[in-house]
Amino acid sequence: MIKGKPVSASSPQGRFTEGAAQIDGSVCESTGAVGKHLLYHFSNDQTLHVHLGLGGYFVCQDQPADPPRDVVRCRLESATHAIDIIGPNTCEILPTSTMPEFTLRYGADLLAEPPDPDRAIAAISKSRAPIARLLMDQKVISGIGNIYRAEILWLRGLNPMARGVDLDEEELRGLWNEMRALLKLGVETNSIITNGDVPKAGHKVRERTNIFGKEICPRCDGAIEKSKLSGRTLYHCPTCQR
Repeated sequence: MIKGKPVSASSPQGRFTEGAAQIDGSVCESTGAVGKHLLYHFSNDQTLHVHLGLGGYFVCQDQPADPPRDVVRCRLESATHAIDIIGPNTCEILPTSTMPEFTLRYGADLLAEPPDPDRAIAAISKSRAPIARLLMDQKVISGIGNIYRAEILWLRGLNPMARGVDLDEEELRGLWNEMRALLKLGVETNSIITNGDVPKAGHKVRERTNIFGKEICPRCDGAIEKSKLSGRTLYHCPTCQR
């Protein structure tokens, strides 16, 4: 939408006025991501770093775009499109030259090319924290959210409270491969699909899961257990994930 084009940047809300001024009029040369951290790299050695958090979202429009609402933290406009960033957890400008250091602050990205499973496996293997907590720690591994956490641990038959240090390399490598495959499918379909029920081309679906938000396990017909871990609801089957 804006890649390769000069961009007009503003902050209708007013909370990002100084940051928007630093990239206003520059060309967006490339975009990227580190897990859930979105990056827009501009021609003046400045990078817009956005993390939407739980409540943030984008609104994209073709030009001529509607006037921005006063809740818009940052509007990016090219000659053809407008992108509104609303309610992000993080919206900041960083020097593009610091991106290598920025990347190393976070865990291995599941969708990165080439993949780096060894870094994630090493981080998990030396931790005594439960695997369910480690998967959500973006400094250990980048890209997993609450839905994928529940689904992947169920698919692998892993107890969410198993300690990272107690899982062997074969288990962790299988876990990495499962996570990477499901995230790739999510990108391809623009949907969270973990139960194998892939929609036909042109069909849209929000999510298709096995146990997340469910009452009954589809594998054993037992009750799904819900608990809290680090402030988030954790779903698991006590029978299938001993």
